[in-house]
Amino acid sequence: MPFYVYILKCADGSYYTGHTDNMELRLAQHNRGEIPGYTASRMPLALVYVETFPSRDEAFRAERQIKGWSRRKKEAFI
Repeated sequence: MPFYVYILKCADGSYYTGHTDNMELRLAQHNRGEIPGYTASRMPLALVYVETFPSRDEAFRAERQIKGWSRRKKEAFI
């Protein structure tokens, strides 16, 4: 089963990074406001980056790494 790291661009121009094992479902949940927290008040959202990983641990490590980056680095990466 693949795992995904994704970056969403929020309506306020900020970025949200997460990971999941079901990209379509997770994106739909974010866009319906079903994921409480950061993105719920910053809709609409646009998916701007997705990467696939063979394990949840690798996806989680990549998520943590990206979350530590500056906005400028995230934009260059995207």
